[in-house]
Amino acid sequence: MNDPGTPGVSVVICAYTEDRWEDVLAAVASVRAQSRPALETLLVVDHNRALLDRLGEEYKDSPDGAVVRVLANAGPRGLSAGRNTGIAASRGGIVAFLDDDAVAERDWLKHFAEAYDDPRVMAVGGRTEPVWASGRRPDWFPEEFDWVVGCTYRGLPRGRVRVRNVLGGNASFRREAFDAAGGFATGIGRDGSKRPLGGEETELCIRLSRARPDAVLLIDDRAVIHHRVPEVREHFRYFRTRTYAEGLSKALVARSVGAEKGLESERRYTTRVLPAGVVRGLRDALLARPGGAGRAGAIVAGVLTAAGGYLVGSVRARRGGVTFSVVGIEGAGRD
Repeated sequence: MNDPGTPGVSVVICAYTEDRWEDVLAAVASVRAQSRPALETLLVVDHNRALLDRLGEEYKDSPDGAVVRVLANAGPRGLSAGRNTGIAASRGGIVAFLDDDAVAERDWLKHFAEAYDDPRVMAVGGRTEPVWASGRRPDWFPEEFDWVVGCTYRGLPRGRVRVRNVLGGNASFRREAFDAAGGFATGIGRDGSKRPLGGEETELCIRLSRARPDAVLLIDDRAVIHHRVPEVREHFRYFRTRTYAEGLSKALVARSVGAEKGLESERRYTTRVLPAGVVRGLRDALLARPGGAGRAGAIVAGVLTAAGGYLVGSVRARRGGVTFSVVGIEGAGRD
């Protein structure tokens, strides 16, 4: 039962491919099983008519208390526009986002909602745990780079703490945040292409903090989801592609909000967290522990590849080769 004094929560899940059909159904089921019920679940389909029709048929008779609404992305192809479509259609005072290949633990929304008792809180993120297709983490894959597969990485603070930005696949925002700062920027993040871009939630959170200097953004690591990592993402080729794409994305974020804020957390990460990871990997190698040298090498390779992407992205941005835009959210619903 929801506390009548706290806002209702709308959950937005963006989907784009029928290849994840079972994952999408599992994601929705995990929302329906929450100890603090969602006001509604909005499934936003990204320019895929077959998937839109199939999901519409699947959820056309949602039972009472488990409303699922299936919507077409009303903007350009991509995750940002899909999220904006969900925000605009939502009725809740809080809007939460869940990846289409993840499942939330039972108290996920409960922990999010509790933080909003403080009226200054504008965003709350959670902890995302990887579920490896092979059944175990690859020996060479450093925990410091779990963001490569959309998960919480070593170096993030533990507990409920203030942060610069939340991570988009497991996050929530007070509705007022979008009124103040607008929606997710299109042109940053996933857009249906083969290049795994990101950074759209970072750009939004920095923009929000500028629009509302008193805003508090939190991560509560008790709000847990489990994110499926497909087999193709367990290989170094994807690792390299994703880190390069992140460098491109960070260049766009820096162009939007300035390098000082856009790279503030990244400087701490590269000067403190990653060197410690390299030392840990080399120590493990000396102790003959599996994958130690590989993890140290992957950290170095990841930094160099991301730096290369950032340099290329910065040049493109200066030449005007990349554009993005921020749109206001005109939602019809409120709880």
